[in-house]
Amino acid sequence: MTPRTQFAAAGGALGGWVAGDGLPVLLLHGGPGLSYEYLDGVADEIGPGHRVAAYQQRGLEPSTAEGPFDIATAVADAVAVLDALGWERAWVVGHSWGGHLLAHLLTAAPWRLHGGLAIDPLGAVGDGGMAAFEAEMLARTPEGDRGRAQALDERAMRGEGTPEDTVESMRLFWPAYFASPDRVMPFPAIRASVEAYAGLVEAAQASMPELARALAGVGVPFGCVAGARSPIPYEQGAGATVRAIPGAWLEVVDGAGHFPWFERPRCIRDALRRLAG
Repeated sequence: MTPRTQFAAAGGALGGWVAGDGLPVLLLHGGPGLSYEYLDGVADEIGPGHRVAAYQQRGLEPSTAEGPFDIATAVADAVAVLDALGWERAWVVGHSWGGHLLAHLLTAAPWRLHGGLAIDPLGAVGDGGMAAFEAEMLARTPEGDRGRAQALDERAMRGEGTPEDTVESMRLFWPAYFASPDRVMPFPAIRASVEAYAGLVEAAQASMPELARALAGVGVPFGCVAGARSPIPYEQGAGATVRAIPGAWLEVVDGAGHFPWFERPRCIRDALRRLAG
């Protein structure tokens, strides 16, 4: 792995790393309220020829645990990271919730982006595919685990429970994220912030109508990569978002779920090359 340099942003409230040389690429992790270490696989796939940076969104170390946990703050934090890196503009790659946050960046601060690539995102139109996603996750989870996982997730959405409850819920749901139960990525060392998760999911739902209307004005290159077997239906998530943005495109990856770089290596690197021309 390329040696990394640690950095801090927004007065030391945000922490992350930067590595490599070449085109500037900022990664936005999923969740919300989850730790960012799993993005190492995306960084490795993007590979040489890029200067890649990632940061922990607020709620967990090495960033502040304090809110507010709302869309305006999440967007301002991403811009603050670009400032700390000295990047006037960058290519931004967001996975899952990070893909949804990317849509907000496209509408709120497009002058800071060369372009954006969303990986199996929560969409930005309607409910973003959230209801169908939740139903599919339950349907794919064995009955013996389903009730426990759902109860833990509902507690987190109410801002109750503990970080350990949230991680347990994700562990129970984990195989449902993949195209086949026979090939599942090892469960990463995930940490969780219940407050960040509950606050940002609620904020995302409330802001969706305004975000959807704003997408028609996006003028920077934008593409999506979505797993054909993801629990987030690509027509309601990535597809609806792409259709709302002029000139945007969608690549559906056969045999892939929510983490397509694991099941179909090179698909993210190839999509980024397409985006950057």
